[in-house]
Amino acid sequence: MLIFSLAQLNFTVGDFSGNIARMTAAAQKAAAAGARVVVFSELALTGYPPGDLLDEPDFLARVDGALAELLEASRRTPDLYWIAGAPTRRAGPGKALENSLLVIENGKIVLAYAKQLLPTYNVFDERRYFEPGPDAARTLEVDGVKIGFLICEDVWNDEGRDYPINPIARLAEAKPDFIATLNASPSNIGKREERHARLAAASRRHEMPMVYVNQVGGHDQLVFDGASFAVAPQTGVVFEAARFEEEVATLRFQDGAFSSANGQALAPVPVAGLSVTAFYRRQIALGLSDYARRCGFEKVVVGSSGGIDSALTLALAVEALGAENVVAVTLPSRFSSAGSVEDSVALCQNLGIELFTHPIETIVADYEKGFAAAFGEPLKGVALENLQARIRGAILMEYSNQFGALLLTTGNKSEISVGYCTLYGDTNGGLGLIGDLYKTEVFALSRYLNEAAGRALIPEAILEKPPSAELAPGQRDTDSLPPYPVLDTILKVLIEGKSLSAEEREAVEADYARIIGTKGGAALITRVRRMIWQNEYKRRQAPPILRLRPLAFGSGRRMPIAAWYP
Repeated sequence: MLIFSLAQLNFTVGDFSGNIARMTAAAQKAAAAGARVVVFSELALTGYPPGDLLDEPDFLARVDGALAELLEASRRTPDLYWIAGAPTRRAGPGKALENSLLVIENGKIVLAYAKQLLPTYNVFDERRYFEPGPDAARTLEVDGVKIGFLICEDVWNDEGRDYPINPIARLAEAKPDFIATLNASPSNIGKREERHARLAAASRRHEMPMVYVNQVGGHDQLVFDGASFAVAPQTGVVFEAARFEEEVATLRFQDGAFSSANGQALAPVPVAGLSVTAFYRRQIALGLSDYARRCGFEKVVVGSSGGIDSALTLALAVEALGAENVVAVTLPSRFSSAGSVEDSVALCQNLGIELFTHPIETIVADYEKGFAAAFGEPLKGVALENLQARIRGAILMEYSNQFGALLLTTGNKSEISVGYCTLYGDTNGGLGLIGDLYKTEVFALSRYLNEAAGRALIPEAILEKPPSAELAPGQRDTDSLPPYPVLDTILKVLIEGKSLSAEEREAVEADYARIIGTKGGAALITRVRRMIWQNEYKRRQAPPILRLRPLAFGSGRRMPIAAWYP
């Protein structure tokens, strides 16, 4: 029999002392619960992902010092094995580091295992920093239970599709009683279910129980949801830790089965997780709160246009940080409708946040006069429209600088995809909360928030009005773009394609086929494709956005700017 703990913690990249303090507290909690082993996540010592910090000599020196500190901390629980991820140095040709799992007991490393499969797709680029570990199984016996060890990607190739080696199969040859795998698995829609399916299949195939420990927290674009779990060969997932929260969970392994620490049966794990809209809500809230905290911001500011995007951004910011830490600014021009200003007032009253008004009409007029005087012709058309957005962006950045509030940008994925945004204007800011939500999803999440609150946090007038940038008389988004349900279908196929879940892909491709079959449908798709290509330069300069879907703009999608697209 073995009692062990899974410690899914919210580590900060580079905060070695803080990370070790978290691990020490978790280890002490595990020891108090009677555990003999505590399992942390991948690269727990540094936090994941450390990126090019791994190329900095000073950072690596700090890693060395932190590892010594970690070993010393383990002496506080001398009867407990700590299983933790850390970068370790190696000799010989190739990269100078390995992504390692260390088993530590009372101040000593008693086992080390280096990750064999280093992902280089989507948001991952581990081969940039690490050398793959040897094709070898590593196990350790504790209290008569033989534990096998793997790290994250090592358990994702059991069907042999992506790499020529299969670490699970190699480890199975050593016949451990169960496998403990350390992970840093970013969250997106469908990821929980994918993890469960893959590990349950591997557990059945090799007739071997498995434990999956994941980190939790927001790191730049990425959000990690925790949701650590255990699987059994015959029954599948038998335990799941909390999602989007830290947790130290203690289990018992006896006679090939998992149970609670005191030997009681575990509660059934629901097959279905959160709904899509509930997932978006939790992921964005955690992503923003950690981003702001790690970057040293207590407050955020949002330009409130009276439209749906800024309204949803404000509502989500209030949920993540509290109304007292969210400020809105409305910046009406001569093209702003009275309703939009009134809707901003009603929204902010509903959310309990402060709203400032900073009209821009006279500033725009001064720019127009100056332009005409300098260049001999009036400012008009797109140039005048974009000027308004840039003035608003500059004022919002002034507020950010003056009062130390993080400016949140409010663009959605539909607009960002086709460049329906103004560089150095409404793209200004430090983080985008809804940049991985299509416009149709923006409406769905807004209505969900209202339903969850039992009242209209976001006024119905905002939900019902036709989307408009209000940069010209009578302007509507549909003047330049197809209706959003049509546009979103096209974008999902062109941008995400095979990354979509099977269910969503089937529905989207059916709609896409209907669009092609309509008059002008093929030409519309070609126009949208060109708009995506032509606006890569804007996306490259935009703030980071929180990743929600399997393929988001940012580090997971790397397209050239200066390229020819037919």
